[in-house]
Amino acid sequence: METSVDYLGGLRFEVTTRGHHIVSDQPLENRGADSGMTPPELLLASLGTCAGYYAVEYLRARSLPTDGLRVHVEAEKAAKPARLNMFRIRVDARNVDQKHQDGLLRAVQHCLIHNTLLQPPSMEVVVKIGAETRAA
Repeated sequence: METSVDYLGGLRFEVTTRGHHIVSDQPLENRGADSGMTPPELLLASLGTCAGYYAVEYLRARSLPTDGLRVHVEAEKAAKPARLNMFRIRVDARNVDQKHQDGLLRAVQHCLIHNTLLQPPSMEVVVKIGAETRAA
């Protein structure tokens, strides 16, 4: 799995994956042009769409209605180090009977992004300047 991020000027970046493109920017109050989601918003979007995928798979496997399905994700900011903390995922499946609540919850908890955040991966940062490469 791989993605590329290109600087577009100002505080804008274009993300490209498998030929798909999205723009990330900062809001006006952060000196951006507000032309796209911020990096933390993209993380929330990733978590929400992943949770939604697992919810839809659960519902479809049981021939349950998927219309009106909505996922809401929020997180609080924390400091030292600056990061997102305390994520909340709410899945609204309004047209689904209450007896499927536990099963739907278990399905959403299998989300790849959810599990990645629960078990932080190792991470390597590499900076390449000219012909030199330095890893941290």
